[in-house]
Amino acid sequence: MTAEGRGGGLELRQLRYFVAVAEEGGFGRAAERLSIVQSAVSQQIRRLEREWGVTLFERTTRRVRLSGAGERLLPEAYAVLAAADRARQVAADVAGGRDGVLRLGTVQGPGDRIYRVVGELAERFPKLRVRLRRLPVAERLAAVRAGELDAALVRAASSARGLELLEVWRDPLYAALPADHPAAARPVLGLDALSGLPLRLAPREHNAPFHDLVRRALREAGAEPPVGPPFTGLQATLTAIGAAAEPSWTVFYEVGPLPRLPHVALRPLTAPAVTTALAVPPGPPAPAVRHLLDVLHTIGPSPDGSAAPGDAAVPDAQFVGDRSA
Repeated sequence: MTAEGRGGGLELRQLRYFVAVAEEGGFGRAAERLSIVQSAVSQQIRRLEREWGVTLFERTTRRVRLSGAGERLLPEAYAVLAAADRARQVAADVAGGRDGVLRLGTVQGPGDRIYRVVGELAERFPKLRVRLRRLPVAERLAAVRAGELDAALVRAASSARGLELLEVWRDPLYAALPADHPAAARPVLGLDALSGLPLRLAPREHNAPFHDLVRRALREAGAEPPVGPPFTGLQATLTAIGAAAEPSWTVFYEVGPLPRLPHVALRPLTAPAVTTALAVPPGPPAPAVRHLLDVLHTIGPSPDGSAAPGDAAVPDAQFVGDRSA
């Protein structure tokens, strides 16, 4: 590592030799401390004096001591060496994923899980900053491919071109249906129990991975329901399910608190589960991403728990129309 000086380059080792001679009071003792020959120390000090155009030491046959210029420049040498050591440590921490910026494409929820992930990372690695970005899923994956994000969380995706998907969470899906429908009497529902009810499902372009997950599960269960009225957003769809003369249902996953609505029952489904994965570039994950994966695998549902769907405390939810899955 060099810095431009007068007529050449200043090397950090020259500063280290300068400090060693000043502290040891002689070239021989400095050479012993540095585990090099005395002539090498003398040569580098003379070179440093030529670079700076000053005499750093007053030399006699009996002793070596700092000159006036040497006394003035010694604190500067200490400062430069300390800064170099700090830079070296920061570089090592960045290389080890303990410092720097982790750019993460994120999903909404479930619950406070994302906040707990960020908090746990901050607890383990105080110097590592996490920069969250909310983007539609296609843009999120494109940003990882382009190197604009280090990783991105995605739901329900079975593949992502040019990226690896590392599963981190698996959560149940929920059905919302009229409270007076016979299936609502069950605490947990299979898809076959809903096969006769029209399904309100957002268009595929709103959230292709989730749409495909639901359709595939229905086909595998032999329970493809009739197409119901259009999905018109969370609040409007729930209200319509509770108020419509003709029964229908929809399916959702946990995200944020869902208000309890009259005449609507919320029930967990036995299958399928919705998978949240971390999308990363191919190959071994970078150190900061490895730290993130470790934390993601330790963070589960909120420790305070939640009541069963349909009880007084309604579980967190978000319907399939969410474009940021």
